[in-house]
Amino acid sequence: MSTPLIFRIAIVVILLLVVASLFSALASLYKDKGQGTRTVRFLTVRIALSLTLFFLMIIGFYFGLITPHGIQP
Repeated sequence: MSTPLIFRIAIVVILLLVVASLFSALASLYKDKGQGTRTVRFLTVRIALSLTLFFLMIIGFYFGLITPHGIQP
C-alpha cells in the first residue's frame, strides 16, 4: 500500500519547519549573544513540531498509512 501524497507532503513540510526553526534559533543566538529569549522560543517551537511529527507518524502507522519494511534475511 502506498503512502497518500498528502501524508508525505505533511511530513516533508513539518521536517522543513523543524530545520527552519533550528536555524532561526541559531541566528537569534548569534544576534542576541545569548541574552534574549527568542532562542528559547524558537527551540520550543522546534520541540513542538518534532513531537507533532512523531505523533503524526504513529497515527500513520496505526491507520496503515505507513508500513514497516525492514531488511529481509
